[in-house]
Amino acid sequence: MHSNDSQASRRRFLQLACVVVVAGSAARVARADDLPHVSESDATASALGYKEDASKVDAAKYPQHKAGTSCANCQFFGGAAAYGPCQLFPGKAVNAKGWCSAYAAKT
Repeated sequence: MHSNDSQASRRRFLQLACVVVVAGSAARVARADDLPHVSESDATASALGYKEDASKVDAAKYPQHKAGTSCANCQFFGGAAAYGPCQLFPGKAVNAKGWCSAYAAKT
């Protein structure tokens, strides 16, 4: 009866675990201007439901998405411009107006 819920939870955990491993293995920090932009079709971006524009997030698919949340106010975002580095996408820049399912508010 709860098989689908536990499978979805397990899948989400494994996706986030892979992201953390990849993010932790980043060898260098580059300036945001030097970084290629993350594409929504990138494997990690796709797994995390990354959208360049947070207003285009499918609320039915990602009910945890709240209005006003974006990469710009996420703890993983390190930029101060339109695009910036994200710990979840080593070597790439995300749109400050973007969003993904790993969003965590800055503290």
